Amino acid sequence: MIASWIWVLIPLAAIGFKGFRSWLSLKERQLEIQSQETAEKTAQYAAHTERLEQRVRVLERIITDKGVELSDEIERLRDAPLN
Repeated sequence: MIASWIWVLIPLAAIGFKGFRSWLSLKERQLEIQSQETAEKTAQYAAHTERLEQRVRVLERIITDKGVELSDEIERLRDAPLN
């Protein structure tokens, strides 16, 4: 009885395996795209964090510099180019 069904089951298994491989390939591509997007967002956040750290350093320098007029320092920093 099983011997007669084996000829039907072998092609069905091959078709099922091909479908599974296609699905697996799709999932791999989705993960690659997601990881690229995550890497781009991480780079953006790192750049933003760096800019914020630079601003905090400037503010710390303004606060701790006692020998410089505060308004002159602020004006000079406003005119300085941002990176």
